Amino acid sequence: MDQISLNHEASAGDTHKQLITSLPPEVVQCLENARFLHLATCIDNQPHVSLMNYTYIPSSQYSSAPVIVMTTNPSSKKTNNLVENPNVSLLVHDWVSHRPPTQGRRMSAGGGSPGPEHRSSLASLLLNLNTSAISSISATINGTARLVEPGSAEEGFYRGQHLENNTFDSEGGVVAGMFNGGPVQAAQEDGGRECFVAGEEVRVILVHIKDIRTSDWKGGVKDWVLVPEEGGVPGVNGAR
Repeated sequence: MDQISLNHEASAGDTHKQLITSLPPEVVQCLENARFLHLATCIDNQPHVSLMNYTYIPSSQYSSAPVIVMTTNPSSKKTNNLVENPNVSLLVHDWVSHRPPTQGRRMSAGGGSPGPEHRSSLASLLLNLNTSAISSISATINGTARLVEPGSAEEGFYRGQHLENNTFDSEGGVVAGMFNGGPVQAAQEDGGRECFVAGEEVRVILVHIKDIRTSDWKGGVKDWVLVPEEGGVPGVNGAR
């Protein structure tokens, strides 16, 4: 069977899942490198995707297994969805986000006539170096989400970790918006943390990881199921 057939089979089914008790290094690297993820929730067969800031925590006094922390407005659509259906899917990657030049691509400059895009050899070299230096996988993570009890010690811990992880230098970048599911402009001095983490009304979301699928730029696919160290997951590779 050739490589294309193997990749198609892996993508189409669950026959290549591996049981693991800790996340693969490439998945950890992806989670530690990326700044945003896409959170997919669903209710009544209506999917909803949000761009989110997040914090990956390998283990803590509240969970020996890895978890992903996010925050949300309690009246947001994603919050209503996960209360009704805690099953969520996350997409995270640390690929460069700009569109690379393509042959024959023409760029429009303001209202003028479009013209060909020209890059210096140095710019092209830096672009290639930037692209090759970043992880070449994306990870789709399935899990269950819950809202942490407000005012609890657990919430205080995860909120503090999330706040610390999302304190950036004065970049003026974009952070995940919580109010309409879209991005909002960050506050220049604090990375926007006051509006999306520190507010008392903001709820903390905790995602427990169930399984992971990675895809690389060559089309290769790998599947893992995260299980407790003391046992497996029923129905997966003969686990009981």
